[in-house]
Amino acid sequence: MYAIVDIETTGGFAGNNRITEIAIFLHDGNEVTDSYETLINPGQIIPSYITGLTGIRQDMVESAPSFEEIAHELYDYLKDKIFVAHNVHFDYSFLKKEFEKVNLSFSPRRLCTVRVSRVLFPGLRSYGLGNLCEQLNIEIRNRHRAGGDAQATAILFDMLIKKDSEYVALALKKNSKETTLPPNLPKEEFENLPEQPGVYYFLNQRSEVIYVGKAIDIKKRITGHFSGTSKNRRNQAIRNEIHHISYELTGNELVALLLESHEIKRLWPKYNRAQKVLSNTWGIYKYEDRQGYLRFNISKSVKGLQPLIFFHSHSDAWQFMMNKIRDFDLCPKLSGIQKSDGPCYDLPLGQCAGACDGKETTQVYNNKVDEAIDSFHETQKSFAIVGSGRTEEESSVVLVERGTYCGFGFCDKDVSISHLDDIKTVINNYKTTIEIDHYIQSYINSPQADIIELT
Repeated sequence: MYAIVDIETTGGFAGNNRITEIAIFLHDGNEVTDSYETLINPGQIIPSYITGLTGIRQDMVESAPSFEEIAHELYDYLKDKIFVAHNVHFDYSFLKKEFEKVNLSFSPRRLCTVRVSRVLFPGLRSYGLGNLCEQLNIEIRNRHRAGGDAQATAILFDMLIKKDSEYVALALKKNSKETTLPPNLPKEEFENLPEQPGVYYFLNQRSEVIYVGKAIDIKKRITGHFSGTSKNRRNQAIRNEIHHISYELTGNELVALLLESHEIKRLWPKYNRAQKVLSNTWGIYKYEDRQGYLRFNISKSVKGLQPLIFFHSHSDAWQFMMNKIRDFDLCPKLSGIQKSDGPCYDLPLGQCAGACDGKETTQVYNNKVDEAIDSFHETQKSFAIVGSGRTEEESSVVLVERGTYCGFGFCDKDVSISHLDDIKTVINNYKTTIEIDHYIQSYINSPQADIIELT
């Protein structure tokens, strides 16, 4: 027996919303044998936009039973039936949550008429219930009401099972994935996913990237995305919008982390939360003033200008410059630490040697500035992090030059990695981020890290 279900709700996800109406048509594989329909008091306000869509008003549900009052009746009606719905995950997630509230376990076998329709009626312009019924000449007498939509789904289901009952039976098998995959995702795309490390992309109907993730096993991780009940707004929205999945193999987890961070910053996907912040880097810049003195300026990174060194925060840049002032007897005013008004010895650095007052010649002072600049990177080494490649014949290479992440690439395992210039020929250049610096620092301190210092 099949229970063909449609519900109306106060919102689009099960986490914070309730059911306002339910309709069920029982089908024995040949025809509809019984039906059930009722309004339900959700115990919360029905938003005006939902009323505009469904026509269900607050006064219509005030005298209706609560779900708790009819839960056992509904449970007995649905028990031991195959749960069928158009975009089955949506209806199932609401009912499962409602049954959990009254301590009833609800985990029926499920069938999605969207997914089955895509296989048995290929090439249609849309598989939403309204458009699909229009293309198949199925009349919906009361659109966006549970009874009307459930009846139309029952007619659609009848067409599907009579067209190919063997495929319907196949779709119900646990390993078919037809009951768990998003309604608009082609099954063959899921089946072709690799079980390797990499970055994956969820794309919508317009091929826009809506989510980026990384995984040690791409197929296993994506299976995890779809195996839950998706009770929150974000997960439900992602399920409904996914039409395609693409991926990029990385060979190992570190490179997957680096690429994921870069892609989130580049693509700004609508459903990524982590790392989706505009982080400004700070730089120390050098310039010469009208008197010929070399000066430093600390500011946010400027597009098109290359700083002498950059930092992830103003305080880090400030403290670095303070240390250089002490180490090389520089002028705080000419180093961007102190404003031009007031004497330098007001700072807790000791009295200035006098460059800002012209007491120290440009040649003497500028020599000290050059020495300071030479020291900016002297303690920061260049090295490569070598890891597994995308195939057995290659290795991945992550380049850090003088303390700064430069990017990653792949090369043949037989290639000797020792010289900086050689590594640069296989590297795709990427900008660093706070997250990337953290990933690299954590990795190089781990026992499995394969680090090669470069000359």
